[in-house]
Amino acid sequence: MGKRDDLIAQYADDLRNKCNMQPDMALLTKVTIGCGPAIYDADASTVAGSQPGEIETVKKNFLMKKLGLSDGPELDAAIASVIETYGRSERNKYRAVVYYMLTKHFGKESVYG
Repeated sequence: MGKRDDLIAQYADDLRNKCNMQPDMALLTKVTIGCGPAIYDADASTVAGSQPGEIETVKKNFLMKKLGLSDGPELDAAIASVIETYGRSERNKYRAVVYYMLTKHFGKESVYG
């Protein structure tokens, strides 16, 4: 297995054990590929859930640009919900896992179709 496959397996493990979700492996793979080279960078591969600037980046670059959602309080609420599900105290909140959960939350799997 390659490095990306190892990371996808790690993300699936986080979804199962930290988020109590059964991952859709095809979607998780597509979301991970969509993150591009960021998944290989220690800093870029994670989301700092307590930093307002990071939350804004997830909202603007992922929810609005990638998923095509309109800005509104429901975006902030969804991000907060996903961070809560992952665990506020969890140090490594992987970007691919956060994006996967947001994609599922908004029912936007078709973006990765």
